[in-house]
Amino acid sequence: MLSVSDTKPVLSWLTDMDGVLVHEERPIPGAAEFLERLRSSGLRFLVLTNNSIFTPRDLRARLLSSGLDVPEASIWTSALATAQFLDDQRPGGSAYTIGEAGLTTALHEVGYVLTGRNPDYVVLGETRTYSFEAITTAIRLIEGGARFIATNPDATGPSPEGSLPACGSVAALITRATGKAPYFIGKPNPLMMRSALNRIEAHSESTVMIGDRMDTDVISGLEAGLRSLLVLSGSTSTTDVERFPYRAHQVFDSIADLVDLVGTDATFD
Repeated sequence: MLSVSDTKPVLSWLTDMDGVLVHEERPIPGAAEFLERLRSSGLRFLVLTNNSIFTPRDLRARLLSSGLDVPEASIWTSALATAQFLDDQRPGGSAYTIGEAGLTTALHEVGYVLTGRNPDYVVLGETRTYSFEAITTAIRLIEGGARFIATNPDATGPSPEGSLPACGSVAALITRATGKAPYFIGKPNPLMMRSALNRIEAHSESTVMIGDRMDTDVISGLEAGLRSLLVLSGSTSTTDVERFPYRAHQVFDSIADLVDLVGTDATFD
C-alpha cells in the first residue's frame, strides 16, 4: 500500500523505456508529463533499455520523434553497461562483436579493440541482420578460448509484423554449439541496475525502478535493493502478476498514475 513518510525519500528514478514510456515508438499517455515532472523537480533519473542496437544519441532522436524529450546523458543501454563491465574487468581489452552501432560505439569509447583475431571476448548484442558467418566465427573464437558475453537475455523482440529473434535466442544457439553459456549483462542481471545507479551517483535506498516486466525490470530492481514499481502498459498483465514468486512494491495501470507522485513524499513502501 502506498505510504507517505519522510524516512525513505525518493531522490532518483530509473525507468524502462519500451512498455513504460513508448510502445512501438508511440508514446504512452502520461510519459511526456512524467519526464517533464522529473526535469522540473531536479531529480536524477535514467531511462534504461536492454536494446543494444542504438546509441544514446540515436535513442534520443527516436524518442524526440515520439514527442518525448530525454537528454542523451539520461539514457542507459545494455551496450553501455556491457562496455563498462568489460572496462572494469579487463581494461584496454579486445572483443569480437556481433551487433550494431550501439554496441561497437560503446566498446570503442572505453578503449576496446574490435578484432576477430584472438580476442579476449566474444560480445553478442542485438541486430536485425544476424549473420550465419558472424555466428560461425563467434563459435570458433569461443572454442578457441574467447570469453562469451551477451548484452541481454531477451529471446525475442517486438516488431509491427510480430516477434523477432533476439540476443537470447542467438546466444542459445552459440551455447548449444560450444557448450559455453554467456554472461548476460542486461536485465534481469542486477548489475545493470547497479551500473545505472553509479552513472547518476544514486543510492539504491533512495531510488525507484519502473518497469513493465516482472521477469526483467522488477526482479532486477528488487535484487539491486530498489523499490520496484510495475506498470501494466506493456508486457505484464494483471493475471500474470500473481504467477511470480516475488512481488513489485506497487502496481499501476500506467506511467500516467505516477506523474503527480514525482517529487512528493511518496515512499512506495
